[in-house]
Amino acid sequence: MRNIATIFRREMGAYFATPLAYVFIIIFLILAGTLTFFLGSFLDRNQADLTAFFQFHPWLYVVLIPAISMRLWAEEIHSGTIELLLTLPITPFQAVAGKFLAAWLFTAVALILTFPIWLTVNYLGHPDNGVILAGYVGSLLTAGGYLAIGACLSALTKNQVIAFVLSTAACFAVTAAGSPIVLNLFSGWAGQSVLDFIASLSFLTHFQGLIKGVIDLRDVVYFASFILFFLYANTLAVERARGA
Repeated sequence: MRNIATIFRREMGAYFATPLAYVFIIIFLILAGTLTFFLGSFLDRNQADLTAFFQFHPWLYVVLIPAISMRLWAEEIHSGTIELLLTLPITPFQAVAGKFLAAWLFTAVALILTFPIWLTVNYLGHPDNGVILAGYVGSLLTAGGYLAIGACLSALTKNQVIAFVLSTAACFAVTAAGSPIVLNLFSGWAGQSVLDFIASLSFLTHFQGLIKGVIDLRDVVYFASFILFFLYANTLAVERARGA
């Protein structure tokens, strides 16, 4: 744990040593607010909940999370610091876990800074704050899944732009799989069991229950398994990069 904590502190310091962190947070807050109030018609719904706020998060993360994850390993490989990093008395998994946790906490900070909208809905009505808390948990788990994908793909290239494009495409795929548009493409010839399987692979399917306040253990296990699988794949990719 000490080695993971060391990498974690190193990464968190790197985030806030550059304008990247502040630019990301500002863009996230602006887009989240714009989608909530304009596309989500937050005020016109006359309902004291944050459904209009959370429903856009998976699509927002498809673009913004790869912007965080693209540098995690691609920058280390490009600059050659990955060799120095892995000569330290740490294992590749400890390095992967430390970087991932720092990126996840950074995302959580951006999410926490949306608290004014929570204050707003409490000022305007009497929302179920338990449902809102479940929505925040779902949003954080979804962001963690995207970060795990992005970190893994970042370790496969030394070009941050390529890492960003690959991560965006992969995140879009795991999100869109549960959308009505994709399911309708299969509904003409595939059986219901196939449709259910495709939908079960999507972040959207597991996220929707959480923003309704239902913390189903199956959804939590899905996200946890997804994250652990990609962290393991990330570790293999880092070992490959070290041996290259």
